[in-house]
Amino acid sequence: MTDKPQKNDPTPTPTPDELREQVEGTRVELGQTVEALAARADIKAQAQQKAAKVKSQVQDKAAHALHMAQDKTPEPVREKAAQAKQQLAETAQILSDKIQHNTPEPVRDKASWTAQAARSNRNLLIGGAAAALAVIILARRRRKSS
Repeated sequence: MTDKPQKNDPTPTPTPDELREQVEGTRVELGQTVEALAARADIKAQAQQKAAKVKSQVQDKAAHALHMAQDKTPEPVREKAAQAKQQLAETAQILSDKIQHNTPEPVRDKASWTAQAARSNRNLLIGGAAAALAVIILARRRRKSS
């Protein structure tokens, strides 16, 4: 290979800088291609994206249904429900304050720790509750059938 361009070659030989630019461009393209292929191969990420999309659609439909139900509910009923909600919130706050004031500190700490553990293991807790409910239902069915 020679550094001199041949007379029959219509394209000039690229300079080292041009070759470096071409290599860098090829690297960038290759990186983008690898990222695209990795994204296609990442089934978990695709499932999460699909789940997020479905969740968003369900939330939109639920909001629409709620809006329609509110529109069809007579104004006096809505006002009465709002008053009941406010009264319930106030009563719950008063009760919470009384319990907080009358509960010893070690019990409050233990209750706080338990609540935090329940929040951290919400799925496990829900699964356990569902299993317990299934056992109760099966037991009742067996009693009725015998």
